[in-house]
Amino acid sequence: MNEYKKVPKHIGIIPDGNRRWAVENQLHKKDGYFHGIDPGFQLYELMLAHGVEEATFYGFTHDNTKRPANQKAAFIDACVQAVDHLAHRDANLLVIGNQESSVFPKALLPYANKRVKFGKGLINLNFLVNYDWKWDLNQGWGTQKSGNMCTAGIASSDISRIDLIIRWGGRRRLSGFLPVQSVYSDIYVIDDYWPDFKKEHFLEALNWYQTTDVTLGG
Repeated sequence: MNEYKKVPKHIGIIPDGNRRWAVENQLHKKDGYFHGIDPGFQLYELMLAHGVEEATFYGFTHDNTKRPANQKAAFIDACVQAVDHLAHRDANLLVIGNQESSVFPKALLPYANKRVKFGKGLINLNFLVNYDWKWDLNQGWGTQKSGNMCTAGIASSDISRIDLIIRWGGRRRLSGFLPVQSVYSDIYVIDDYWPDFKKEHFLEALNWYQTTDVTLGG
């Protein structure tokens, strides 16, 4: 049973600190991405248990592809593995990103910019892959018809406003994370690196969210 009076309907997840975690654990930077897969599924289970309806995970940005080739290959592979694992769970997946780019994973093309149901579809999960905020806004304005913004040509009603963004790794920035949907998001920052995810991180964020005053500017 959920003990919180106020649960965010849509949570944004910025899983930062994978490379720094790898270095501190005497690994190559590229190895940090693999260790970030399991925390995502721990968080998935927690969000289901607490009644979260939608979540958006930052996979990688187009700017991230400027990193060394071995790191780029590692985070792309981690994204593909994450979706392969999710296919055996219960979620409605939407992969958002520039699928026309050569760095977009071919294995994820069947899920690109359209929602696909896995199992019982208990939660909407959005996964930003080869995502670029400029590309996003250009797509949105390019398909505008009645004043409604879009994300990658997807109707804005398909991607709800984000209530709470949780960022691991200690950085105090959004890094281009869904600029339209995050316009009124509350932001909770965790100093621990993403591969060091703990259940308590999520519960601390929910406890903090109980103290926020959601006015949406009113």
